[in-house]
Amino acid sequence: MYTIKDELAQALDGIRADGLYKTEREITTPQSASIATTAGPALNFCANNYLGLANDPSIIEAAAQALRDWGFGLSSVRFICGTQTPHRRLEQGIADWLGTQDAILFSSCFDANGAIFDVLLGAQDAIISDELNHASIIDGVRLCKAARYRYRNADLADLRAQLEAARAAGARRLMIVTDGVFSMDGSYAPLPGICDLAEEHGALVMVDDSHATGFVGDHGRGTPELLGVEGRVDVLSGTLGKALGGASGGYIAGPQEVVDLLRQRARPYLFSNSVAPAVVGGSLRAIELARGAHEARERLAGLARLFRERMEEAGFELLPGSHPIVAVMFPGDEGARQAVAVAARMLELGVYVTAFSFPVVPRGRARIRVQLSAAHSQDDVRACVEAFVRARDEVLGGPR
Repeated sequence: MYTIKDELAQALDGIRADGLYKTEREITTPQSASIATTAGPALNFCANNYLGLANDPSIIEAAAQALRDWGFGLSSVRFICGTQTPHRRLEQGIADWLGTQDAILFSSCFDANGAIFDVLLGAQDAIISDELNHASIIDGVRLCKAARYRYRNADLADLRAQLEAARAAGARRLMIVTDGVFSMDGSYAPLPGICDLAEEHGALVMVDDSHATGFVGDHGRGTPELLGVEGRVDVLSGTLGKALGGASGGYIAGPQEVVDLLRQRARPYLFSNSVAPAVVGGSLRAIELARGAHEARERLAGLARLFRERMEEAGFELLPGSHPIVAVMFPGDEGARQAVAVAARMLELGVYVTAFSFPVVPRGRARIRVQLSAAHSQDDVRACVEAFVRARDEVLGGPR
C-alpha cells in the first residue's frame, strides 16, 4: 500500500537527485570566526556574526547575570505575566538607538514580520512588496487580507506603477515593504527613491533591516542611516539574532501608536512566550557594544573590500556591492551542483561556506554566499580566497 511516507521519501529522493539536499553541519564549538565541526576545524565564512559578538565574553556574562537575576524563563506571554523590567529596557534601548518612539519584542524577526501586516492593514488596503523580500515578509503578507502588489527588485519605475495601480483600485492605505539589505545578493534597497515615492503617493514605508542593524551606517543604525532617510521610514523590523549577539529575538520599532496596537492585536506577540531573560540581558549588552563599535565597522568594511578584490582577481563572478554579504555566482543549469561541490571541498580545506540554489534563489542563479565578520583577520580572508581557487580548480577544472 502506497502511503504518505512513500510520497515524502520520493520527494526527498528527488531533492537529493537534483543535488539540492541540505545537510546540516554540526558545530562542536561556540560560534566564532574560527570553529570546529564534525568534519574538522574551519574558518567560518557563513554566519551572520557581522560584528563578531556571538561569543563576546561581556555578552556571555551579561546573559549569565540576567539568568541569575531574572530566571530561566517566564512561562507566560507578555500581557499575562511575562513582562519583566529588562524587556522594557531593551525595547526602550532599541527605540532610542534607532530614533523611534517605541519598540516591541518578538520571539524572532520572522514572527515580527508575520505580525505587523494583519494588524495595520485590512481588505481595503494594499501592500506593495519587493520581489526579493525575505520569506518572513512574504508569509506575513499572505496572512493579511490587504491587496498584494509586487514590484521588480529595487525597480523604482515598477514601484511607481504598482503604487498607481493600487490607488486606481481604490486602496485606502498603502504600505511599501522592503528588505534594507537583500540577504542573498548583498545589495541595498534604494531607500531615498522609495521614500520619495511613498511621500508622493501617501504610503507608509516599512524596512526589514535584519542584515544591517548594528554594522551599517556610521553609528550602526542600519540602512536608513547609511542612505540618509532616517525619520522618513515609518516602521523598522529587525533581529537580535545576527550582528547583535546572534542569539534570538526580533523587534518592530516605530510610532507609539503602531507599537501599542501591536501589543493589543499581534498574534505572534500575544500567543508566544516572552523572550528569555538571558537573551534580553545579553542583547542589552550587545546593543551597548554595537553603538560604540566604530572600529569594528571600519574593519568589517575593509575586509569586505579585500575579499571582493581578491576574488575578482582570481576570476570569480561576484554580484556587485560593498556589503559584507558577497554572492559568489555559479550560474546556469549545472550551477547548483557546482556550488554544492565547491562548498563541500572548501570545508575539507578548512573553510566553511554554504551553497544556495532554488528555491532559495532563482533557478540558474546558484551561489555560495560568503559573509565577512569583524572577527576575521586579513589572513583569514586570504585563506578563504585560496580555498575558493583550489576547490574551483579541483572540482570544475579552473575558471568558468
